[in-house]
Amino acid sequence: MTDVAIIAGGGANIASLHFALERLGASSVLTTDHTVISAAPRVILPGVGAAEDAMQKLKSAGLDKLIPTLQQPLLGICLGMQLLFDASEEDDTPCLGIMAGTARLLEVAADQPVPHMGWNQVRKRAAPALLDGIADDTYFYFVHSYAVDIESATIGSSDYGREFTAVAAQDNFMGTQFHPERSGKNGAQILQNFLRMNTQANN
Repeated sequence: MTDVAIIAGGGANIASLHFALERLGASSVLTTDHTVISAAPRVILPGVGAAEDAMQKLKSAGLDKLIPTLQQPLLGICLGMQLLFDASEEDDTPCLGIMAGTARLLEVAADQPVPHMGWNQVRKRAAPALLDGIADDTYFYFVHSYAVDIESATIGSSDYGREFTAVAAQDNFMGTQFHPERSGKNGAQILQNFLRMNTQANN
């Protein structure tokens, strides 16, 4: 059986994600097949680009209905994490509504260009299994223009003009605003923690 089903939604970093999982000894398949996704022991929802376009791709494949019903560990990455929340202000897009919160545009400043692109620190606000072995203020690699404020599901935060959700977890659903597949050994630790999860996520 494949270790991870990666939901196909047009993300640009799929090859990097495949290789990152492969380096950890995990097999993965890119798919929109409901049977494959439902049977997989773990699921990743990646995302790059606009929220509305990403949600339309999920809806066209009926995945907007399937994803909230999944019982196995699911990890949303970047836009994929934002899609787990209620909505995005980008084109006033309703999202999956699994977690409470809305992604809002980051504020532009002279020393703060948008998109937020590069390394930034993540502060732990809780200690679930996804963050095992991750020290406070560890650096991860971000590329995003929208961010979710601090919400009940927030377990890690970062700051870019305002404090925002960098890591979220609720039941078996988790997400990182940063790209673990592009974050070196610390990102590999996040993915390894995710791969150790075989049943409902431990928050």
